[in-house]
Amino acid sequence: MTTVPLPTDGTRWRCTLCGNLTRFDVTRSSKVVEYVHLDLAGEPSVEEREVVSETIESVRCRWCNAVDQIELVDRPGAAS
Repeated sequence: MTTVPLPTDGTRWRCTLCGNLTRFDVTRSSKVVEYVHLDLAGEPSVEEREVVSETIESVRCRWCNAVDQIELVDRPGAAS
């Protein structure tokens, strides 16, 4: 399985099998540091979150379930 990079301001994902541009299931691993505040009743609330690292493990097309067929393409009207 190949890793697909995150889309940028000028790119987006596209399924090469069915042409889907809008619906994907993304599996990612993240390492985060969170500041958690507990209220007096003990209910936690995350007040700050810093992403230390993040890796996309897979991107699956919601329309045809393809996993190894996702590519990055230019967004229409994006500055090159």
